[in-house]
Amino acid sequence: MSRRALALFIALGIIWGTPYLFIRIAVEHVEPAVLVGLRVAIAAAILLPIAAARGQLLPALRHWRWVAAFALLEITIAFLTLGYAEQRLTSSLTALIIAMVPLVAAVLARILGLDPSLRGIRVAGLAVGLAGVAVLVGLDVEGAQFWGVGAALITVLGYASAPMIVSTKLQDVPSLGVIAWALTFNAVIYTPAVWLLWPSGPVPAIAWSSIVILGLIPTALAFVLLFALIGEVGPARTTVITFINPAVAVVLGVVVLAEPVTWGLLIGFPLVLAGSFLATRPDRNRAAAIEDAPHP
Repeated sequence: MSRRALALFIALGIIWGTPYLFIRIAVEHVEPAVLVGLRVAIAAAILLPIAAARGQLLPALRHWRWVAAFALLEITIAFLTLGYAEQRLTSSLTALIIAMVPLVAAVLARILGLDPSLRGIRVAGLAVGLAGVAVLVGLDVEGAQFWGVGAALITVLGYASAPMIVSTKLQDVPSLGVIAWALTFNAVIYTPAVWLLWPSGPVPAIAWSSIVILGLIPTALAFVLLFALIGEVGPARTTVITFINPAVAVVLGVVVLAEPVTWGLLIGFPLVLAGSFLATRPDRNRAAAIEDAPHP
């Protein structure tokens, strides 16, 4: 891995571990729909002109149906339910539930016939990962918090399924154009919700700052860095970031928000990450071919 790729990898791993902290702060003062609407509007205002300057908007617009489907799963639903979850759960617990994305993606790929090789060690990985989630929920969740867990699981489903639309229907479409239109699409459809649910009382500066940071860094900047990293190391190796983000989120939750270090976190976190790693690793007979394959 080159120095540039390593720098991009570290930066993106840290950046995508921060949204849980800022979402947790913001949803204490504004409705999740308001947070999502403002976040995507800020990111769209930045990425739309960049995509236009690179000539990536028109090619993506030609595939507007699949771009809209991607936007619906990746942002419209997933961002909203994530905010709803963080109104009821700690940022640390939410991040660890979202760490299930590789597990769910592996199952969906098998169901949809995109990856028929889910067997052996990968099935064992699914079992380990699900055991980790069971430990997290069993030890750390009670009462009304289960609604937050359900919302987080909807986010997991969206994050796991949306990339499959990109890989099967939008693989030849400029990625920056896709995400720019997806963000713009959501900025438009969330406008009525922002208007209707705008807070009636004063909102502290820390909440507004969190919303702005969410739009600028974990959304707009992160997508630019993601495309750069994919260009350096390829999409397969880029997914390793998934195993870094939750750790960053947990550290921030404990240090900044004083969230408790629970037994569910200490036991479930390693199990979820280990399970995700095993469930998404290639079969032995395909490993050499994958490692030797050229990366875009």
